[in-house]
Amino acid sequence: MSLFDAFGYKGKRALVVGGATGMGAAAAELAQDAGAEVVVMDRAEVTLPGVKAIRLDLSDKASIDAAVEECGGPVHALFSCAGVADGTPGIERINFIGHRHLIDRLVDGDMLPRGSAIGLISSAAGFGWQANLERLTEYLDIGDFDAAAAWARENGKADYMWSKLSINAYVAREATAFLKRGVRINAILPGPTDTPLARANEELWLGFGADYRAEVGIEASTPLEQAYPLVFLCSEAARGITGITLVTDAGYFSAGITGSFPAASPAVDFLANTTF
Repeated sequence: MSLFDAFGYKGKRALVVGGATGMGAAAAELAQDAGAEVVVMDRAEVTLPGVKAIRLDLSDKASIDAAVEECGGPVHALFSCAGVADGTPGIERINFIGHRHLIDRLVDGDMLPRGSAIGLISSAAGFGWQANLERLTEYLDIGDFDAAAAWARENGKADYMWSKLSINAYVAREATAFLKRGVRINAILPGPTDTPLARANEELWLGFGADYRAEVGIEASTPLEQAYPLVFLCSEAARGITGITLVTDAGYFSAGITGSFPAASPAVDFLANTTF
C-alpha cells in the first residue's frame, strides 16, 4: 500500500444523493473511478453505468426512509449534492431538511461506520452564515422534518439562500458530535458552476462574478472541478479536516475581502455581514 492510496476509494461504498446530473454526477463518476462501489439516489434518471440507482424525492420523508432502507449500509462516503432553485415547491425540504433527515436515518441505522465522511454541496450564497448564527440555531434546533419545514415557510425562509446558510451552520455545529462517532462532515461552497440547474437560472447564477472571471481569464467552474475537492474531503487523505465550509469559487471572495478585485467587495461584504 502506498501513501497516495489515501486519496482513493478502493474497498469503500459511496452514496451520492443527487447524482444524476451536474456536480453530483461528476462526484459519482469520480468516486467510481477512484475505486468505490457507488450508489446514486435521485428523482431523475441515473445514466452512469455500473452504479446502483435508487429513486429519491428529498421533499418526501417517506421517500427518504424507503431509499435509505433500500440502500442499506455501510456508507463510507456520503455526498449530499441535490439542490433546486428558488421557486421550486418544497425547496426548504429538498435543499436542507431532506438531506439532514437522510443523514439522521443513516446514523440511526448505524450505516456510517467509524472512519466514514459526509460531504455536502452548499453554495457561495451561504457565505455569511456566521452573521446569522442566532437565527440559524433556532432553526437547526427543530429536529422534526415537518416542523422544520413549517418553520421555514412561516418565517419566510423557504428559499435558496437560507437553505445554504443552514447547511453551513449545520456542518460547523454538528462536526464535534459526528467526530465523536468517528465520522467527519464538511461542505464545499461553489461559485458559479456550469450545471443544468445553473443554465436554467443563467442570468443570475452564471452572471454572478462574470466581471471577475473576465478579468482573470477563466470560465465558470465545471462540475468536475467542484467534484475534485468534494471527493477529496471524504477521502482518507482529508482525515484531519472536519467542520469546514470550503469556498471553491476560484478566488472571487478572497479578491473581494482583500480588495484585490474591488468590484467584488460590495457583494462579499453584503453576504458576509447581512442578517437575513
